[in-house]
Amino acid sequence: MKTLDKYILKSFLRPFFATFLIILFVLVMQVLWLAFDNFAGKGISFLIILKFLWYTTLLVIPQALPIGVLLSSIMTLGSLSENYEFAATKSAGISLPRIVRPLIILTLFLSVINFVFLNNVYPYAMLKQLNMKVNIKNKQPAIALVAGSFNADIPNFQIKFDEKYGEDDNLLKKVIIYDLSAKKGNNKIITAKKGKIFSEEGSKYMTLVLEDGYYFEHHIKNGVPYKEKLKMPASHAYFDEYTINIDISTINDDLGKERYKTQYNMLSLGQLKDTIPTMKKNYDIFLSSRAKNLFLNIDIQNLHSYPDSLINKKLLPNILENFDILEQQNIMNVASSKIKRTINNNKSNKESLKRKRKYLNLYDVEFFNRIAFSFSCLLLFFIGAPLGSIIRKGGMGLPMILAIAIYVLYFFSNTFGRNLAEESSITAITGSWLSVFLMLPLALILTFRASKDKGLFDIKGFIAALSNLFKNIFSKKRKQHN
Repeated sequence: MKTLDKYILKSFLRPFFATFLIILFVLVMQVLWLAFDNFAGKGISFLIILKFLWYTTLLVIPQALPIGVLLSSIMTLGSLSENYEFAATKSAGISLPRIVRPLIILTLFLSVINFVFLNNVYPYAMLKQLNMKVNIKNKQPAIALVAGSFNADIPNFQIKFDEKYGEDDNLLKKVIIYDLSAKKGNNKIITAKKGKIFSEEGSKYMTLVLEDGYYFEHHIKNGVPYKEKLKMPASHAYFDEYTINIDISTINDDLGKERYKTQYNMLSLGQLKDTIPTMKKNYDIFLSSRAKNLFLNIDIQNLHSYPDSLINKKLLPNILENFDILEQQNIMNVASSKIKRTINNNKSNKESLKRKRKYLNLYDVEFFNRIAFSFSCLLLFFIGAPLGSIIRKGGMGLPMILAIAIYVLYFFSNTFGRNLAEESSITAITGSWLSVFLMLPLALILTFRASKDKGLFDIKGFIAALSNLFKNIFSKKRKQHN
């Protein structure tokens, strides 16, 4: 390796490691801040928090790596230009592509590392982190209760409420509880206008205090015929306050248990490649069954059949005119009911179809996005390196602002493309590579201008082109008047 290459690499690696670690720290702290409510005061050990931070670090490394490459390339090339080191090398007959050649090789190596992380480490970290979140919620079941639907995570109880509010999210509105502890079905029902959850650290009970409610219990014995069950006694009562102590000791405390293993972001590219064809086949079977049901509901095979009374008769062009008034009304009523039934079936199937299609799109988009995002280091380098040589400014000031603006644009276009692909507005390939398609022209333009020693904007050339345009316009008008 030549001395120049060593010097260029040394100038790049110093700011790269510094910026990479700073960005990594910021991203990890952002995730920890968002998840802070799940840890604070929940009896979670410091070791579990450290594990969570470790998995989070592995998750954000593929995102921090391209930002570090972008920022350090702007800083390095900007500093070399600012100190006239580029001018010295160019005067010695060394071109810009030759100067940045070791950095291009290094960036290719970092892109390979990014791909390895996205394909192997990222799915592992996602599996561990997501399962840890779920297990923490199961350890503190009050956290897992969701408004608007029945919650069956707590053993022997099904709880539903309209709203969860308060500083600790432990206040409930319009509560319905099915007590299944007797193993006799929904024979014990409790409703209340308000409720409050208490769950002390280390306790094996969760206390639920209900206010202004109604209690009903149907006393049924096992093995009794259904008609006899209807004659069984029942007890009911209104209450101002009612307390329920729920045993949560049977809930699994193993925070390392893996409950989910096959989500799209937990699979490697090879696993995604094996999973997607099966999912597409099941989706096609679902579409075929819905189409068959539609065909049967319309009863299309009988559309061209006629009753015996019309056979061998000359039919009028308007089919309905071949029937009397009562038969016409009957035909119209049957047709109207079939149309309404078909429309209702389509509406009910629409959401199911949309949900299945989006779930399939998630796997498709994840597969192509992993590949596209692996090139982000190389793409952002070819934006940052020429941009740094053009602006001729090192340090953390202007380069930091430019790096943030460029990466926000890249990240926004990537997220926008993924969202469009998940909603089937565009294909998965287009959505995953959208950010590359948008940023690649910018990289080519900046690289071309930097290699030709041109500025970021050729203001003089722009003004000259405008002046020539106006001169041509005025000269044509003069010729027309003459």
